[in-house]
Amino acid sequence: MKPTLVIVGAGPRGTGLIERIAANASELYASSGAEGAEGLDIHLVDPHPPGAGRIWRAAQSPLLWMNSHAEDVTMFTDETVVMDGPVRPGPTLHEWAAIEGSTFADRQLQGSYLRWVHEQSVAALPPGSTVHHHPRRALRISGPRDGRQQVWLEGSPDPLVADLVVLALGHLDAELDQDQRELAAYARAHDLIHLPPDFTADSDLSALAPGEPVLVRGFGLAFVDLMVLLTEGRGGRYDGDTYVPSGQEPVLYVGSRRGVPYHSKIGYEWSGERPPLPRFFGPAEVDAILALPGGFDFRRDVWPLIEKELGFAHYHRLFGVYPERTSIAWTDFEEKYAAGEAADREALVASAVPDPADRLDLAALDHPLDGVRYASHEEFQEGLRAYVDGDLTRRHDPSNSPDLAVFLGLLSVYGQLIRLGDVGPWWHGFFSYLASGPPGPRLRQLLALSRAGVVRFVGADMAVAAQGGVFRASSATVPGVTIEARALVEARLPEPTVGRSVDPLLRELHADGAVVESPEGLLRVDRTDGRILGRDGQPHPRRFALGPYTDVRTPGAFTRPRTGGPAFRQNDATARTMLAFLRDLACRASVPPRACR
Repeated sequence: MKPTLVIVGAGPRGTGLIERIAANASELYASSGAEGAEGLDIHLVDPHPPGAGRIWRAAQSPLLWMNSHAEDVTMFTDETVVMDGPVRPGPTLHEWAAIEGSTFADRQLQGSYLRWVHEQSVAALPPGSTVHHHPRRALRISGPRDGRQQVWLEGSPDPLVADLVVLALGHLDAELDQDQRELAAYARAHDLIHLPPDFTADSDLSALAPGEPVLVRGFGLAFVDLMVLLTEGRGGRYDGDTYVPSGQEPVLYVGSRRGVPYHSKIGYEWSGERPPLPRFFGPAEVDAILALPGGFDFRRDVWPLIEKELGFAHYHRLFGVYPERTSIAWTDFEEKYAAGEAADREALVASAVPDPADRLDLAALDHPLDGVRYASHEEFQEGLRAYVDGDLTRRHDPSNSPDLAVFLGLLSVYGQLIRLGDVGPWWHGFFSYLASGPPGPRLRQLLALSRAGVVRFVGADMAVAAQGGVFRASSATVPGVTIEARALVEARLPEPTVGRSVDPLLRELHADGAVVESPEGLLRVDRTDGRILGRDGQPHPRRFALGPYTDVRTPGAFTRPRTGGPAFRQNDATARTMLAFLRDLACRASVPPRACR
């Protein structure tokens, strides 16, 4: 029998893992000389198509876009990925599809690219390998630590038997938390509409009636999808900067913790020298944090280093490209910046960077409406439109390229944070808000919808109450104003928690005690190669996990070229561990047993 591998999850993460298996096989497996090492038997378990998976499947609205330029999307490694395996370059989305690099491709096209990458990766596997797709859900895993594993599938009486199992799960549905359960119960009792957190493309929006007010809690990418499906998706259109309604749109009253949309994608290219990163938050600093007795606190031990790192990226660009906007030499600034504490750096920046608009203020970026009050609802609509318009202008003006340097700094930081494991949900939200916002054209559409009265802004720290037979929303941004509606949409993905996931496989793993939950409910895995940890802290030799449900999360399964690709690094380490295991297994099974080469 050929060594057998089961990968649960056939989306981009599963595809990336197959690509790394193929890239490393000639070194670690196919050349071992053991009988049975001529090929692999790989089973992909996923209700959705291999490559595209759920998020990028063809069966969704063509109106939904990616939120990255086509030139910033790749599934292939390059020399910036720090890994032990070989680099196997390949085309970006824009090169593969022969479209302009600045295009925001629709998700169906990205799904086609991912299917092609999957096919190429499968074709590159060792000769004699076979890949089977099982369009089902995996229900549970059984089997001893030192023996073959059984993966039980929905609707199948017999399990898949495997030497190794990898969970490459993406975004999954989840049970409602206490707040959501109470809101859902209130909606049922009063004949209201409550749509809980979900992947927006899968939500049934038909109950949201034309002209009716709808409260929307969440101002990120899920909101953008909702906005598109309820406007253009219902027959509306844009005439330049004007939205022409179809008459089928509800009125969306949107708010969130920050009260503003995610920052626009940056609309210009990098030029010149990149900031030398990491500088203040690199491997040595992570080693020191991991060595702290009693563990680390993110705000106390990690965030100050991140702030310093992002500031360094920002000012390296400002002083290097726009010295006329500074008052001292870079060498003097850099020396004092490196040596100073937070208060010293703040004073240094105030004296060396005359224009406040050129200074990096992460707290102000994170809470732009803190302490801001408007006298009326209409005044706030005008004020937030001005904010969004200003953000669009800044993010498309290359004279503000220190913003792009901060983006590069965020990617560098994320790559280091992987080694720390679970750092809590705040960081992931902050990263997405600054670095993974919507395309500029979507925010221009938002402005048009606001002017047309189809979208209305509620404010920061939006509070939702279920009272008087309706949902009521309010915000301190506009004191005294309350919006009433019979419909509430939670515009965000479910939190990736093991304890509340409705995925039966994760729930069974949790119930069986085969994992240790972090405070945020994430699957604990070995940070080097993704092996699932047990309650005793020991890694399972035959079970692996990658993706958002683990405590070693990355920004995504694919990334922009030449930015280190943390997910690629993880995939490579996992693939190499698995191949070495299967090589040794094949060697021991040889007749007679032989040492592996």
